[in-house]
Amino acid sequence: MTGDSIFRRARACLDAATPGDKVAATFTAADAFARGELDVDIDAPPPEPIRMPGRPAKPALVHPRDLPRRGLGTPEGRAAFIHAIAHIEFNAIDLAWDAAYRFRGLPRAYYADWVSIARDEARHFSLLRERLRALGFEYGDFDAHNGLWEMAEKTAHDGLARMALVPRVLEARGLDVTPGMIVKLRALGDEETAGILEVILREEVAHVAAGSRWFRWFCARADVDPEPKFRALLAEYARAVLHGPFNLDARSAAGFSDAELDALQQLSPS
Repeated sequence: MTGDSIFRRARACLDAATPGDKVAATFTAADAFARGELDVDIDAPPPEPIRMPGRPAKPALVHPRDLPRRGLGTPEGRAAFIHAIAHIEFNAIDLAWDAAYRFRGLPRAYYADWVSIARDEARHFSLLRERLRALGFEYGDFDAHNGLWEMAEKTAHDGLARMALVPRVLEARGLDVTPGMIVKLRALGDEETAGILEVILREEVAHVAAGSRWFRWFCARADVDPEPKFRALLAEYARAVLHGPFNLDARSAAGFSDAELDALQQLSPS
């Protein structure tokens, strides 16, 4: 035993409140895990409750319907769009660490996946934050919403539900919408932002695939058939956040079966 644990480090990353602190803590913890310096204690006590991870004072969190709609054609509209994606990536850092912190007694490979994903999300956030700064804005200059963390709370009791609904529903939404965003940004001549989104899209396929892999692992452990279980979880938790059309090729690459893709399309109101 080294005396330091993945659970302690994950909680420290979750608690870090400023963007700089959260990113720095994430990179430091991920490096320590990669060097084999963090224990995965199979006898660790249950996690402490997390009502909210550490957050900066800004952005203000509002209901999604209260967020103004802005076009990409103005500098402020472009910045607001980049800010919205940066906020998703900032939340995704916490979601990855929460997956590592919240669920105990799992294979080391599970924690390795979510530590690696946390590092990727921190890097994505940093790229977008720098792009915002280049346009004269800062993370926190626009309001945002808290929908991603709310789903984390709803699935805090069950790793199987978490893997089904956070990576494979909320985060997989990026697979659907990002290609169209890249096309629009290129049409406006914004190659810098388009290039960042291409990196994010490529790496998010692997993140969603990790969710698919561990969802099936949890199902196998519980002796549950994954395809009807996924459909049941969609109907119970996620109907309100399912919006097509879906990027079927990217989702297939991320581990969705044909039956699961059919379920998404049948349950989506669009």
